[in-house]
Amino acid sequence: MSIALLRRPIRSFVLRQGRFSPAQRLAYDKLLPRFGVQYSPEPIDLDAIFGRANPKVLEVGSGMGETTAAIASAQPNQDFLAVEVHAPGIGGLLRLIERQGLGNVRIVRHDAVEVVKHMIAPGVLAGVHIFFPDPWQKKRHHKRRLLQPDFVHMLAQRLAADGYIHVATDWEEYAAAILATFRAEALLVNTVRDYAPRPSYRPVTKFERRGLARGHGVRDVVFRRR
Repeated sequence: MSIALLRRPIRSFVLRQGRFSPAQRLAYDKLLPRFGVQYSPEPIDLDAIFGRANPKVLEVGSGMGETTAAIASAQPNQDFLAVEVHAPGIGGLLRLIERQGLGNVRIVRHDAVEVVKHMIAPGVLAGVHIFFPDPWQKKRHHKRRLLQPDFVHMLAQRLAADGYIHVATDWEEYAAAILATFRAEALLVNTVRDYAPRPSYRPVTKFERRGLARGHGVRDVVFRRR
């Protein structure tokens, strides 16, 4: 077998097992069979999964789920497919789904790059949210960053006409790199000249408040499909 075939793909995340709280474990075991979507190597029918033909938004890296749940609660006429690899975070989102009675959220526990590449058909997404992706701060780790040109191109292809990609980050250098990558993608156009004002649908998280208190600026990048 060749070395190329043995080489592992570069991941944008480190898979940490993490610790479940009892409530997260209970929600994970009880609710994932209902709200979880199995990874598929072929495109899935999102309308069938949600049972309706409403606009579909992909949430990449839903974390502990607070932001995803808040947006889904405020926008009941849209459906949200959350992609996350860390099980305790998925348990946290499932708790919120149950507590808030959210029927418009589904979860895939898998690498977002593979989900977009294999599971999402071109032209089906109304939007993509990527909030506070890991900036991989050291220069030698920049290759691990999620928003590489090839992935951005895949995301753009999967947007419907006038669909949008919204990224937020508190890492200034990464924000500049994201802005440059999006500008270089021929399928996308900026909604403003540079960075966008925070859209009202994106709540300010505890993580963001802590960063703002320390003087970290948060930058939003919002582009649309041409």
